[in-house]
Amino acid sequence: MTTLTRRRFLSISAACVATPTLAASLPMATWRGRAMGAVVSMQLAGLDAEAAAPVFAAVEDELLRLENIFSLYRTDSQISRLNRDGRLTAPAPELLQVLSLSDRLHNASAGAFDPTVQPLWMALAQGKDSAAVDAARGLVGWDDVHFDTATVRLRHPGQALTLNGIAQGYITDRIAALLKSHGLRDVLLDMGEIAALGKRDHSTDWSVGVADTDGSVVKRLRLRNRALATSAPLGTPMTGTGHILGPKGQGTTQNLVSVSAPQAAIADGLSTALCLMSPEAGQQLVAGFPDASIEVLA
Repeated sequence: MTTLTRRRFLSISAACVATPTLAASLPMATWRGRAMGAVVSMQLAGLDAEAAAPVFAAVEDELLRLENIFSLYRTDSQISRLNRDGRLTAPAPELLQVLSLSDRLHNASAGAFDPTVQPLWMALAQGKDSAAVDAARGLVGWDDVHFDTATVRLRHPGQALTLNGIAQGYITDRIAALLKSHGLRDVLLDMGEIAALGKRDHSTDWSVGVADTDGSVVKRLRLRNRALATSAPLGTPMTGTGHILGPKGQGTTQNLVSVSAPQAAIADGLSTALCLMSPEAGQQLVAGFPDASIEVLA
């Protein structure tokens, strides 16, 4: 059973052979480190340390590559350079994919999902005065973001993006695809968002639980070839509103949201948007994304 909390750590459990009778005799290789500002751990069942080493190295390299695109912790990442300069040439295809999905989510959510909220988030988090907060509020506007294969551009000086409400899910999808390319078909990957590939054993789907901020499990479910993202806004308090902020500075309307979907990026973006919407509007939003489901809305 995996109990989910938002933005917690990355853990990968993968078995080369999904046979319960062999589970006790399978070797287990383990790796630990840091990525995306969090603790990272990987466990591969069915591989000894020597056989697992190239898989671990590939995952570590991919995480570093994706950090260099999406991480606000890195001053030289593509997102940090865009925020600093207002313009980014030759954007990575991965960045364009996330921006395209962000555009879809923004339009489908009637503007609730808006990555340009970053200046306002920072002004509130840093306790700036009302004039500074109002100035930051004026910088929020997804229509001021322009991107194509050559350039990403922010129209006004001081504008900035945060992709924290979707990039973690996207990275989860990329790591899951990488593990599949190494022949691992039965994988449970936890980056705060879950990707469950294949089965835990020959007949059992992966079992996960959705946890509230106090650690209590509010729902248990089984996943196979499906992702799950959970948002608990007040799990990271910020001026009383939590870490998810609406484009006008409004706080969240939900305390706990969990969404499942075929891709973790979609589940992640939807769970973020639903925190800022009424239950009725949230239901309509999710209905526009095939095979996505609201698992918890509270």
